[in-house]
Amino acid sequence: MPKLICIVDDEDELIQNLKAEFGALRPEWDVRIFSNGMDALRLILSGGVDLVLTDIAMPDMDGYELYWRVKEHDPKIPVIMMTGFGYDPNHVLVRAKSDGLQDVLYKPFDVEDLAMKIDLRLAESQ
Repeated sequence: MPKLICIVDDEDELIQNLKAEFGALRPEWDVRIFSNGMDALRLILSGGVDLVLTDIAMPDMDGYELYWRVKEHDPKIPVIMMTGFGYDPNHVLVRAKSDGLQDVLYKPFDVEDLAMKIDLRLAESQ
């Protein structure tokens, strides 16, 4: 059964490119892309999502709020956050990491490395 990967970022070009690259690297994945957290959350709450990859800064719902909603729904779903921001001690990443977030990617990142990280998190969540 294909793994359902949910990618959320308000940068349309980024999510389109990730979908295409994952399609080539991991054709067995079912990759769904969303430009906002609310639309992604509807899919997540309907069930079947295996992993969420989300940006932090988004207009309707930031990545931290999405992270918490995912964890409230199903704590076993791995969440990976992406950001283009550098380190800020008051940033949402600090809160998310103190609340259990394991993975943060700083843009730009290597898509093959990300695919391997996703493979690892999917294997751990089985």
